[in-house]
Amino acid sequence: MALTASRKSRAANLAQPFAARGRILNFGIGLIITVGCILGGYAALGGHLEVLFQPYEFVIIAGSSLGIFIVANATSTIKDCGKAMFEAVLDKAPKPRDFLDVLSALHALMRELRAKSRSEVEAHFDNPQESEIFKNFPKLLADKDLVTFICDYGRLIIIGNAKPHEIEALMDEEIETLAHDRYKPVHAFQAVADGLPALGIVAAVLGIIHAMGALDQSPEILGGLIGAALVGTFAGIFLSYAILAPIAQKVRAVRQKQLRLFTLVKQSLLAFMNGAMPQVAVEFGRKTIPSKERPTIDVVENETTSAGAEAAIREAA
Repeated sequence: MALTASRKSRAANLAQPFAARGRILNFGIGLIITVGCILGGYAALGGHLEVLFQPYEFVIIAGSSLGIFIVANATSTIKDCGKAMFEAVLDKAPKPRDFLDVLSALHALMRELRAKSRSEVEAHFDNPQESEIFKNFPKLLADKDLVTFICDYGRLIIIGNAKPHEIEALMDEEIETLAHDRYKPVHAFQAVADGLPALGIVAAVLGIIHAMGALDQSPEILGGLIGAALVGTFAGIFLSYAILAPIAQKVRAVRQKQLRLFTLVKQSLLAFMNGAMPQVAVEFGRKTIPSKERPTIDVVENETTSAGAEAAIREAA
């Protein structure tokens, strides 16, 4: 059984680089189609692409939007925006394997809670890094927020004084707080996207002011200056609706799916607190998984059974 798990893990590790490349490729293809259709259509109409190269217009728009972004957001949010961008490009949303790992870990923990004494089970929640159950799921263990969420409520279950409806209200409040924190990059990107068209107009107005100072020049020079000014309006609208707004939406979708793991844990633990057997409790959690990623009940049963047996063998050793 351990050999089979090792083979599965090795196969998954080999597949990860190819999956990551595919997700980056999808992101790149989308940008290429967007930029290609806009510039290609403009060129097909007889426009000259070199006219669109107005570096100072882009300096005004990009520089001012970057400054506003820094002013409007805390340092922690700015750093999280970089992480969120990376997650969006690589589509770091939970996959079926991630949901199965969480269900398997919860099943093993709930079995321990039913079968062993408080002192024996506390070690899993007090020091998850050394827990044989958590070590069996390294990707889950790497998600500190989710592990903390599981361990905190595992301790409350061990204490045994809290009522399920009180725990549910507390879980809802914590998930709402987590959602507020994880959606900060979405709001930050969307705020910049909303402001970019106006900044494009600012760049265009500055270009027109510059053009007004050259009214005594030939029509060719004056026309070029006005055209350069209008590029600012184009750039602001394009960067807003074709680049930043889609990225903000992608970040929201990815982080919304990440939060689904917390809802899965919530429903499973609440069912367990209400008296459900571990296998039934994880079924409550399975039902919260989006339909396209949701494993069948047979797959969950096979995974939880094999994961629990493997963890028990490791602990006995």
